[in-house]
Amino acid sequence: MGKKKLDVMAKEREIFINGQVDEDGKIIVPGCVRNGIDEKSANTIFDEMAEFAKYAFNKSHAAAYAVLSYQTAYLKTYYPAEFMAAMLNSFLGNLDKIPDYIDECKRLKIEILKPDINKSYTRFTVDDGKIRFGLGSIKNVGTSAVDEIVSERDKNGEYKDFGDFCERIANASVNKKCVESLIKAGAFDSFDNTRSTLMESYEQIIDSISESSKKSLDGQVSMFDLGGMQEKEELKELKYTYKIMPEYSEKELLSMEKEMLGIYISGHPLEKLREQIALQTNINTYQMRQTQNEDMQDDETYGKAISDIQDGKQVTYAGIITSVKKKYTKTNKIMAFVTVEDLYGPTEIIVFENCYQNCSNILMVDNIVLVDGRLSVREDEETKIVAREIKEFGVQKKRILTFDITDLDDKTKEKLRGAIKFFTGEMNNIQLQIINGDRKDMAGGIYITDEILNQFKELIGNDRVKVEEV
Repeated sequence: MGKKKLDVMAKEREIFINGQVDEDGKIIVPGCVRNGIDEKSANTIFDEMAEFAKYAFNKSHAAAYAVLSYQTAYLKTYYPAEFMAAMLNSFLGNLDKIPDYIDECKRLKIEILKPDINKSYTRFTVDDGKIRFGLGSIKNVGTSAVDEIVSERDKNGEYKDFGDFCERIANASVNKKCVESLIKAGAFDSFDNTRSTLMESYEQIIDSISESSKKSLDGQVSMFDLGGMQEKEELKELKYTYKIMPEYSEKELLSMEKEMLGIYISGHPLEKLREQIALQTNINTYQMRQTQNEDMQDDETYGKAISDIQDGKQVTYAGIITSVKKKYTKTNKIMAFVTVEDLYGPTEIIVFENCYQNCSNILMVDNIVLVDGRLSVREDEETKIVAREIKEFGVQKKRILTFDITDLDDKTKEKLRGAIKFFTGEMNNIQLQIINGDRKDMAGGIYITDEILNQFKELIGNDRVKVEEV
């Protein structure tokens, strides 16, 4: 009965109560009524079974899950890099899941390496305890192209430089768009040339090789055929003249990686602001996704996520704008659907006309913003934020909440300890300091609003509670 469809359960109810007979009238299932149980009692019994069936597992199912859980835990413990690589490969097409697993890799201190033309294969692989990004996951780089690149590399050795790569794959299904995407993704960073230099030079190099190949097929004598090996190499170097350019800025390099890989590998535009974002916000994308994550619904943190992520809850969120879609309302005013990405992934921000009028000047791609608003939680939909105010993110001073418990009685201390524990969690927005006589101790983070602050003041006294910026 476990997790049956409603129509199936209704059919089973009828059989349970009234039984089942075949075409000849032969009783297959007697049912409750034939066994002397009245219909009302039979329905009550079935209702209890149906309620249990919503979450019940049969023994074989439960045993199988137990074995899988043990095996999974064993692999993650003793083969963490291999395990996480397999997890990343299983979600290659799901950009909502990938950032979660990348973050888990960081937690496990497993480094994610950029794709490399001489090291990467089609999928994520383990490279000396680190995870190497696969070439097949790069935008505009097809599986057939990767297969030919890897096959040529395995057959004739690693590519010596960019020119050598272009020569060896000249007749393969590797077009200019594919090469451009490989450059942007950082697949050639192990060579001496900067990405900016390769971006300015790759078309000329490929065209030059293509022209030389065409002349050879036409039976024309090339300049390489007129001299010895030394002359050939000199002319070859001359043919691959690079237009030397200064490297792109860190922001531009990261933007290219995001465009080609769907995620940031070398870093994240918000990484340097991680601590400041944590201090100024009370929600992130990871927390919002938990309520839609079926894999998490049996987890002990799911209940807390549900309580934290409720429709209409006032939140503060920060991230970098990745897209802005404007729309005219029925009253011919402009509103916008803005995608803002934090360290854990993207979230859609709904900006109605009144809010849009006040912040339209900062709603531009690559701007880092701070969003005040309320959650919009709908069944079978990603959680969104309806913006009340959007402003540019500014680095603020660290805020410290200080409790002075000097000479405080034990009963009040115990109440204070319980209150601190209650307001401490994943949404901490201020640092806590405890003063006891001459002693000052930092006590981690705590979530505070004006209302909560007043509660603490009522508990231990106004003069014992202080908020300051340092």
